[in-house]
Amino acid sequence: MAELPDISSPKDLRWGRDPFLDAWLLHFMTENNLEHLLNPLHNASPEQLRFMVALEEDQVFAPCSDELFSQLFQPETPGELLKAYAVSWRVVARLIRNHVEDSYSRRRIYQFCRHRFRQALAARISIPSRVTKRLATIVMTQTGLEDPFREVKQAYNRRAKKLLDSPLLDGLINQCPEERLVCLRLQDLRWELDMLELRRLFALSSTLDIWGENDDMPSAEHLRSILAMPCSEFDRIHQVFGPQQNEPKTILYLPNSSGGVMFDLMIIRSLLRQGHYVILALKAGFYFQTPTIWDVECDPVLAEALRGAHVLLKGDMTKNELLKTLREHRFLVISDGTRERLNLYRVSVTFARAWKEADVVLAKGDPHFRRLISNSHEFTRDVLCFYADEQGGFHLAYKPKSANVRKFSESDLRDLADGIISDMRIAKSTGKRVMFYSAIVGSIPGQTKAAIRILNTFVAHLRSRLQDVMVINPAEHFVPGMDGDDLMFMWERVQRSGLIDVWRFQSVADIDKSFELLGEKVPPVWIGKDATFSTGCTKEMHIALDVQRSQPELQIIGPSAEKFFRRREYGVGKYFDASIEYQ
Repeated sequence: MAELPDISSPKDLRWGRDPFLDAWLLHFMTENNLEHLLNPLHNASPEQLRFMVALEEDQVFAPCSDELFSQLFQPETPGELLKAYAVSWRVVARLIRNHVEDSYSRRRIYQFCRHRFRQALAARISIPSRVTKRLATIVMTQTGLEDPFREVKQAYNRRAKKLLDSPLLDGLINQCPEERLVCLRLQDLRWELDMLELRRLFALSSTLDIWGENDDMPSAEHLRSILAMPCSEFDRIHQVFGPQQNEPKTILYLPNSSGGVMFDLMIIRSLLRQGHYVILALKAGFYFQTPTIWDVECDPVLAEALRGAHVLLKGDMTKNELLKTLREHRFLVISDGTRERLNLYRVSVTFARAWKEADVVLAKGDPHFRRLISNSHEFTRDVLCFYADEQGGFHLAYKPKSANVRKFSESDLRDLADGIISDMRIAKSTGKRVMFYSAIVGSIPGQTKAAIRILNTFVAHLRSRLQDVMVINPAEHFVPGMDGDDLMFMWERVQRSGLIDVWRFQSVADIDKSFELLGEKVPPVWIGKDATFSTGCTKEMHIALDVQRSQPELQIIGPSAEKFFRRREYGVGKYFDASIEYQ
């Protein structure tokens, strides 16, 4: 460990700067089962991770707080890290003791987990929450238990509903403020009242503790003290939900625990009433008191509270599918794809896309605070996190999205497409014909720059030879930051406009001609390539044939259609076919 360089912040971690650091990072990634290449079906690719984390090409993301990473990185084991491991062991030991009834099985599972825990303790490079998840998985698989905390979670939700249904709490939440609200417009008054309601609900949701053995409800005095609790940071919410923010937001909501989720749903109802869209992310399976996607089916209290929400069980939704669902439903419930604390390396594709399509991530609880706020990495979306400290104080933390990130909303992509469509209409009004040229751009890994050079060269050749023809070159309309889904969404709107007269797909001859015009030989990687090799062109051939059915005069030029349909889907966040990555 003496050879490792000094790292002031996990944000400074980079591949390729120091061989000893690279080796340690590989050890860290593999021991925590985060490395994509070792487990591509469950660990996010770098491209998917960049949906959520603003990373440079060689930057490394650590899915824990800076403080915890510093403890893992130290040559000696700090006492705080040992305490965190001890907490993990006590949680799992209690799970075994309380939920494995057969004594023989209990001793066997206990000793097995003890061996695995000692192994993690000796390596002391595993994130403690990953150790907890790993040991809990052993218990679940060895016993066949589905959710040992199901009854406890249902009891918490019933207790929360009982309080929420009480006239006392309803009166306190909706009590008019004693101070006089000063405003010049009714719109400002509505906003002030909305923020007051959110502040009260945030405080109740994060600080109210009614989950003990005693079934007594809190007193009116106690509830008033919570609602009056100071929060000097609450004004930070103005930067996301300020009165100047006229457009509705899409909010990805991350709850913390059962019982508390009933208060979270009150917050969500308030946000929906204000005109926003909300995506609630639950766990994919058992993680102690945390609500799961399956609780919706097993817990009638939670199911009733979620009435009107649209539950999505699909874990690999495409951009178009998610946007279509959001247009049809303003309140979605999804799974984050994990059975552990928030770990962006392990979340589902649907969760990653929901993060990407959201305007703000609204997270509750100290675990989310440590992972999102006490982590020096920047994220691709604004993050608001409300939580209670150890003394019971109420706090709201805000981390703005990275200044280097641009979000392409559905309206942004529509505007870009409509600009191209407008140019096509102008061209046709002057008597020109419109040709769309579909070609390889990103479908050959590592060849994107070469593909664009080939494409630009051949389009210039076409424009020099064709009279009164507008040739659309997709490479000329690319905006940095777009992924394959963004491009396909934009171009499909253009392609279905009914304004294309000729749709030309890149052929082997086109590529050969491009290299001839460049005065170069065709490299081995480009020999025999044509549009049929491209995932995007394959999707576009489907669209072209569909358009031709309603527009029979559309001319399709290039390789025959049946040669295209060997390609599958884009890898998440990539420009090439998902299947190519594993060849």
